[in-house]
Amino acid sequence: MRKEITLQVNDNYIKQLRQGYPLIHKEAVKPIRALPEEGAVVRLVDSNNRFLARGYYGEQNKGIGWVLTYHESEQIDSKLFQTKIFTAINKRQGFFQSEDTNAFRVFNGEGDGVGGLTIDYFAGYYLINWYSQGIYSFKNDVLQALDVLGNYHAIYEKKRFHTKGKYLEDDDFVKGERGEFPIIVKENGIHFAVYLNDGAMTGIFLDQRDVRKVIRDTYAKGKDVLNTFSYTGAFSVAAALGGAEQTTSVDLAKRSKPRTIEQFSVNGIDFDQHKIVIMDVFDYFKYARRKQLQYDLVIVDPPSFARSKKRTFSAAKDYPALLTDVISITRNHGIIVASTNNASFGMKKFKGFIKQACQKMHVTYKILQQFQLPSDFQTNEQFIQSDYLKVCIIQIQQNK
Repeated sequence: MRKEITLQVNDNYIKQLRQGYPLIHKEAVKPIRALPEEGAVVRLVDSNNRFLARGYYGEQNKGIGWVLTYHESEQIDSKLFQTKIFTAINKRQGFFQSEDTNAFRVFNGEGDGVGGLTIDYFAGYYLINWYSQGIYSFKNDVLQALDVLGNYHAIYEKKRFHTKGKYLEDDDFVKGERGEFPIIVKENGIHFAVYLNDGAMTGIFLDQRDVRKVIRDTYAKGKDVLNTFSYTGAFSVAAALGGAEQTTSVDLAKRSKPRTIEQFSVNGIDFDQHKIVIMDVFDYFKYARRKQLQYDLVIVDPPSFARSKKRTFSAAKDYPALLTDVISITRNHGIIVASTNNASFGMKKFKGFIKQACQKMHVTYKILQQFQLPSDFQTNEQFIQSDYLKVCIIQIQQNK
């Protein structure tokens, strides 16, 4: 039987909790004399010891745990996890039945009722991401739910949490039949090579599915495309399949080049007809201006935070300056796909960044389309950080 401890919620957090806010902040509860074990069940009560919610203790980012139920009679056990995972998978039946997409998210943390846990599906393989030691302690309950569902090749996992002063980015085979990597998945008919056994990244960010599709179907034809912070070149592949004249993929990581070549190759695209540049993106902007290079379509999807030998980049602080660089090498009437996964600000502020950059560069602009998370990335309306993705497709209309 898992140990349960009672925590008293401070009065000024009770309303928020009752409205469905799932993250348990340290300051939301009365001081704890001795920290509970990671994974301990926490019973949240008000000052009169009346039940408010039940969750688990697990330190993650700014929280000390997550609420899992608001029903006093509901226990945190394998049945609860099975119910939540089955409910989530039922919502994704359209993806499971799709003929042209077999890579998607089947469980999205607090959006599906369990903060700290995500599960992705890649052509018959499940990949579980654990974001705290606390949620990892429920591993057997999660695996039991997936086993009841059955019909998978294998389960892999990635641990993404601190322990004993070290930050783990392990990935492990859990059970089933080991895959031969890369496995080739489909997304709206585009093929991608995916690795579940090679570090923290798989080779594709599933949350950008809708954006890749619209680049291929609407914006790429006949365009000279620049893909910055290109990772494995997924946006470049989408653009090439959409009829781009040429793509240039720029990323600082050396492994980006072989992985981008691989992504082109699995789609039958001659990678020699496209440019792959291993360079700091900000240095590339300087290079492009010096060479007077201009692009019809520029894709910019930087990490929320990055540090290199030369500079530190924070999307919350530096995105407007990044966009001014992008605008400087975008042709008049060109298109910019501006994206961020920074959860610390919303779409309104992001649009403010776009306005600020365009004003500084003395250009007018029009937002043609905007995207947030796709439907398989369920969010929690009471926890705005769960809806982290913001993408605006902008046309630079004219110079003032």
